[in-house]
Amino acid sequence: MAKQKHTGLPTRQQILDFITGSDQPAGKREIAKAFGLKGQEKIQLKALLKDMADEGLIDSAPGRAFHKMGGIPKVTVLRVTDVDEDGQAWAVPERWEAEGPEPRLRLKEKGRKGALGVGDRVLARTEEAGKGWIAHPLKQLARGSELMMGVIHDEGGKFWLKGLDKKERRDLAISDLGGAEAGDLVLAEKTGRPPRITARVTQKLGDPFEPRSFSLIAIHKLGIPHVFSDEVLEEAKTVAKLDLGKDREDLRHLPIVAIDPADARDHDDAVWAAPDEDPANSGGWKAIVAIADVSFYVRPGSALDREAKKRGNSVYFPDRVVPMLPEILSADVCSLKAGQDRAAMACHLTISKDGQIKGWRFTRAVVRLSANIAYENAQAAIDAAGEERVDVTSSPCALDPADLSSHGVDPALVENALKPLWACWRALYKAREAREPLDLDLPERQISLDEKGRILSVAPRERLDAHKLIEDYMIAANVAAAKALEAKKAPVMYRVHEPPAREKLAALKEYLKTFGLEFALGQVIRPATFNHVIARVGEADHKPQVMEQILRTQTQAYYAPVNQGHFGLSLGSYGHFTSPIRRYADLVVHRALTGAYKLGEGALTADEAASMPRIGEMISQLERRAMEAERDTMDRYVAAYLSEKVGEILDVRITGVQNFGFFATVEGLGGDGLVPVRDLGGEYFRYDETTHSLTGEDSETVYTIGQRLQLRLAEANPVNGALRFELPEGRGAAPPPRNNRDKRGRPIIRRGRPANIRHQGKRR
Repeated sequence: MAKQKHTGLPTRQQILDFITGSDQPAGKREIAKAFGLKGQEKIQLKALLKDMADEGLIDSAPGRAFHKMGGIPKVTVLRVTDVDEDGQAWAVPERWEAEGPEPRLRLKEKGRKGALGVGDRVLARTEEAGKGWIAHPLKQLARGSELMMGVIHDEGGKFWLKGLDKKERRDLAISDLGGAEAGDLVLAEKTGRPPRITARVTQKLGDPFEPRSFSLIAIHKLGIPHVFSDEVLEEAKTVAKLDLGKDREDLRHLPIVAIDPADARDHDDAVWAAPDEDPANSGGWKAIVAIADVSFYVRPGSALDREAKKRGNSVYFPDRVVPMLPEILSADVCSLKAGQDRAAMACHLTISKDGQIKGWRFTRAVVRLSANIAYENAQAAIDAAGEERVDVTSSPCALDPADLSSHGVDPALVENALKPLWACWRALYKAREAREPLDLDLPERQISLDEKGRILSVAPRERLDAHKLIEDYMIAANVAAAKALEAKKAPVMYRVHEPPAREKLAALKEYLKTFGLEFALGQVIRPATFNHVIARVGEADHKPQVMEQILRTQTQAYYAPVNQGHFGLSLGSYGHFTSPIRRYADLVVHRALTGAYKLGEGALTADEAASMPRIGEMISQLERRAMEAERDTMDRYVAAYLSEKVGEILDVRITGVQNFGFFATVEGLGGDGLVPVRDLGGEYFRYDETTHSLTGEDSETVYTIGQRLQLRLAEANPVNGALRFELPEGRGAAPPPRNNRDKRGRPIIRRGRPANIRHQGKRR
């Protein structure tokens, strides 16, 4: 890069532009030379670079060269983590302390592919290519190791490592057990080169079937930070003692309540409503959504802030939570608890009688909640008060509403707090119905555990009016936060959900044809378009499959400072404001509101505002990591629950069909399992991609999406969450169930048979 015209000390942006644009490693000397700095200016540059590193704008690479935080040094050491069957090698930075998940780089080797193996280390020159990275090896270094997590199993005296990742296509022969034995969960080092990659056990982690182990597997496998440093913990203890100050609006006289799951670990939000006495809003409502004032405690650039940004969000499992913030803040000082003074960011809403949000204002407040109520208890209390259900599609409450005291709800609280909340929600619900957001009623699974972490049940989670009430108040506050910042022309971290892509709509059209449903591609696509499709399906058996296919048609929501609207909610402006204890995006919005409305300390800095595109991309990635961890852990729990039923005939529904077989899920429980085409008998099965079906050439037996049938559960692997089914008849008479427990009572993980790779589609 050419030498800059000397104009004094460069700005932060000029330094970032130079670092990212340089084709060579850029250290302090190169930056000083580029901008013509001398004498005292070099000392000032050193201080500026330190400030930029502390602010999270840049990081230093080996050799004291700098690179943009979140990026990759121009020259760095990489570790090979994977080599595919074509010999293409992939690697990750050996040292990665930046925010967000480590990037994966494609190595462009000189000469033939396959010279590098898993565990090799290389010094490489890196460059961005589109949305990814490629690397050009410069020098091969001493070997390192690539670790794999898995469970050891014994097959005729030979030991194999079965990886935890469902995508792991092969088991690895173990060259060194390292003191472990069959059934143990271990970390092992991959050694060798394709096709002869083996594993050497480096660490024994214990019994994968012990209670509460499934979430630990996900945490370890996906690299989720779960231990706070001493620096972060000490800072949390210090800020927890902060005085709330005297400049806060005092809302302690209002009967504000928090309605949460019975097992909630933290309480971000609380609500209050009352009739609006202003004649200009006759029949309307006043409401307050009080949110934990996390930005008061977690300041930009602090150790707490850096750790929260690195985590991006809290991760919730059936048995534990990995919090974004230390527990002294997340579960105590920031958490809104009944009878205790708490710092809150209050969103004051003016709501018309037809549910339109007519006005809003934001204040920093002090609140003292009247109660923390479980959803079920709130619903039972309002049912006992004789209130009719607002949404007729909601589940009836399982609790008996006859005795209010048994639900821990004071009758006076019902009259003063819950009834007004429900009455105001009737208006909000009316506006929601008019807006017609996407309405996919797909039940979530709920795992119930005993005090030792053992599985008691797996069942669909209830959807009560109480759940929808809180959702609609939170949506109203999120909309108000986005519009309030827009009114001040302040930065907004939007929650963006774009409309479906045309190719996905075309695929949906073909899918719906199989049920005799027409779907016009030329129409303007709105959320209501999909709702009307669901209404036409009615209560047919394939309704859940149609809703799942519509869900797959949608784009994935993400965070960004550029507004693209929220398609699913049918909203033009939407930000996340209501969960700053567990989402970094909400903390950014709180800081923006603090600055825009001059609410005190902890406002968004100029550098943070400039970094919002990068922050949005990073926390979107971390959200996807958390979702994967939660989904995989849920699958493990379901598989563990079903491991007691291996050999039994279960009611299932086909959820997917491919040329190699079909997938089915257990009715009411979830958990996908495969029925390989090789297990469908000796006849040839034709695969029809349009109708998503397999048809037997001789018997004309058809297997298609949505079909209900009974299958035998052949295998349930709690370690990776995988299920395998087979026809009750199998290939003739079904074999008797095998003993699926070892002498210690743990499920036996057997190696699967080699996959049948014969193409089952059209004959050629």
